[in-house]
Formats: sequence, structure tokens, C-alpha cells
Amino acid sequence: MEHLSSAMEHQNQVEWRRDKVQELCSKGYSQREISQVLQVGLATVNRDILYLRNQAKSNIKQYIDERLPEEYEKCLVGLNAITKEAWNTSQQTEDKREKIQALSLAKECYSMKLDLLTNASVVDDAIRFVSQQSRENVKSSSSNEECKDESNEPNYDEDENQLEEEQREEAGEIIPITSTTMNQVF
Repeated sequence: MEHLSSAMEHQNQVEWRRDKVQELCSKGYSQREISQVLQVGLATVNRDILYLRNQAKSNIKQYIDERLPEEYEKCLVGLNAITKEAWNTSQQTEDKREKIQALSLAKECYSMKLDLLTNASVVDDAIRFVSQQSRENVKSSSSNEECKDESNEPNYDEDENQLEEEQREEAGEIIPITSTTMNQVF
């Protein structure tokens, strides 16, 4: 029982120290300065920073893989509902001002939707980042020579899809991104 309590106390100290390391890093302190402020070894600070970086990478991947597609879809569904209501209101009212306001709202919704669908560079960059990290992890974790040879082969389907996407973008086509499209990458 005493051993369990001691382990929990140690874990709490480590979490507190890592929180402080992150706080001091965000304030611009060097690793040496953090080591002096917290009165721990430089190697400990280095380990904590490495841990925090890996945790941040994991959090970003989880956010991109799980949360972002859901939020993206919610925005599109909400904009569709608002657009539908605006059109219904514009058709049901006789008041010209109300009709113009409803049509203006519909126009704004279309504009917002277009921004979501075409200005997805952040989403694309995030997907590329996570895909690249996944590929690097697979390459580094595979010790089997056959797996290494297989992973180095070019993926012609992926290259063809990327070429088609680039051609569509150059032609000015709208390329909708849905949660299923994003999840297929992973």
C-alpha cells in the first residue's frame, strides 16, 4: 500500500515538473535555464521536452483523425440547415425587407460553405503531416528487410490521385472534403 502511494506521489511530481517545463519553454527559457530554475538535471529537462513533443504529436494526430472531420461535418450540416431555413423564409414572406434579409443570409451561408470546401489547405497540410509521420513510424519500426523493400516501392495509386487532385485545383474545380475522404488517408 505504501509503495502504491509512493508511486502515485512520484507520478504527480513528474507531471508537475513537465507542466513547469512546458510553461517555462513557452516563456522562452532555454533548457539550461529551466534546469536551473527547477533544480533538476539538464538530461531530465531534455527527456521532459522530448516527452512533451511526442505527446503533442499524438494529440495533433488524434485531433486530425477524430475530431476535425466531425467538426467539419457539423459545420456543413449546420450551414445546410440555415440555408434551407433562409430559402423557406424568403418564399413564405411577403415583406420585401424580410425576403432580402433571408436571401442575404442564404448567400452568406453559400459563401461560408464555399470557404470550407475550397480553403482546406490547413486540413490538407495536416493530413499530409500525419500521413508522413505514419509512414516514417512504419519504416522505422519495421526491422524486416522485406518490409523495408516493400515500403520503398512507389505507390502509383497515390501519385495518380494526387495528380488528379492537382489538375482539378488548377482547373478551378471544387473538391469537397468529407470525413470519409479524410479517414481514408489513415
